[in-house]
Amino acid sequence: MKVTFLQKQGPEQITMKVLFLELEQHLKSSSGASVVAIDNKIEQAMDLVKSHLMYAVREEVEVLKEQIKELIEKNSQLEQENTLLKTLASPEQLAQFQAQLQTGSPPSSSQSQGTTQQPAQPASQGSGPSA
Repeated sequence: MKVTFLQKQGPEQITMKVLFLELEQHLKSSSGASVVAIDNKIEQAMDLVKSHLMYAVREEVEVLKEQIKELIEKNSQLEQENTLLKTLASPEQLAQFQAQLQTGSPPSSSQSQGTTQQPAQPASQGSGPSA
């Protein structure tokens, strides 16, 4: 049927049909190329996102390293302070403190005032003669 249809048309119409078919094939093949181009753009965008994320993660790691360093220093200071307070505390205060730790109860206000005042006095007396 197509043959009869093409035979009834003039040469210009047949040429136009052939050009149209060639153009259609070209567009189909170039759409495959455009899919590849789109895939390449998506891959480039994903690479960009990846590099930005890696940069952000590196920055966060640096911040966390600095925080860890500060916390280690603070922990060391607190351990030294704890050791000093243990040496300055009387045996009664240490026993009272151990009892509070075992019961899990916080020190009462009268007990905490007594324990804070007594270590402070030996510390001031101890630091006077040694200075």
